[in-house]
Amino acid sequence: MHAHDGDRSGQTPADFWEHRYSSSERIWSGKVNQVLADVAASLLPGRALDLGCGEGADVIWLAQHGWTATGMDISRTAIDRAAATAQAEGLEPERARFIAGDLTEVPEGAYDLVTASFFHSPVELARADILRQAAERVAHGGHLLITAHADPPPASDISDGHDQRFLSPDEQVAQLDLDPELWSVLIAEKRARQATMPDGRQVVLEDVVVLARRA
Repeated sequence: MHAHDGDRSGQTPADFWEHRYSSSERIWSGKVNQVLADVAASLLPGRALDLGCGEGADVIWLAQHGWTATGMDISRTAIDRAAATAQAEGLEPERARFIAGDLTEVPEGAYDLVTASFFHSPVELARADILRQAAERVAHGGHLLITAHADPPPASDISDGHDQRFLSPDEQVAQLDLDPELWSVLIAEKRARQATMPDGRQVVLEDVVVLARRA
């Protein structure tokens, strides 16, 4: 998320993200988020749900590693790209499924892994409510994984447009408001990663990673 889109007053999240995706050929690298790959590699594959899946790289990786994965995004263009890429990779639709829809209505079902990577928006989105709904979709014995920016990334506009705070690991756990009798927080930390900026610069960014397991 690097381009500045000017005045967003009155824009809905759906309008903003559909414009963002439809106004460029591709936004993301097509590579899996490393935190997801590291965590999922240690779990027994089952059913997975990726919220804000974008162009589908995480869902495709999960499907290629034995998961039955569903990705949901607010942008129809992003979902169409994700489905086309999955098909090009030879994945069956039931193995890598994609849904375009309102993220405030998390798909029903019980999932062994629910993940949301860099679930931020420059136009106001009910992030906390959505992530709490996501936790409710985790099956018994399943996991909830959230990877978030610790700070606004360089050359990014994701904190423009409304008062968005970037939470610490403890703040992210507190916002989820998980029942301690039902949940164990396995990871709540910051992790550094190398990233390449649009101008080619190599930078080190910090992510907040929270992994919780439902009893």
